Amino acid sequence: QVQLVESGGGLVQAGDSLRLSCVASGRPFSNYAMGWFRQAPGKEREFIARINRSGGSTYYGDSVKGRFTISRDNAKNTVYLQMNSLKPEDTAVYYCAADASSVVTKIPNRWDYWGQGTQVTVSS
Repeated sequence: QVQLVESGGGLVQAGDSLRLSCVASGRPFSNYAMGWFRQAPGKEREFIARINRSGGSTYYGDSVKGRFTISRDNAKNTVYLQMNSLKPEDTAVYYCAADASSVVTKIPNRWDYWGQGTQVTVSS
């Protein structure tokens, strides 16, 4: 089992920046690709970003390309999501996820472990 705990969410204004963190425990962190998803009320869970095991490759959803950056520190068992130029439509619960497969997927139910989520609210 892998336990994931997100932090860093909050209430910000449009145009602000925020950095989310997710700390993993339970199994070797470097065995997993890591990712971020988000879910707004009444909407499906949306893929935001993925980073491979070494941190050498990243992938982003179209809605956040150029504004969000995913990174990881394997020594600290932590993955980050730097969010810049935030918009009201970025308001959602943000989830950290771990994937044991090396096959890149944006489909939520193919990821193996999930955190509890952290709320991000962007006011206009």
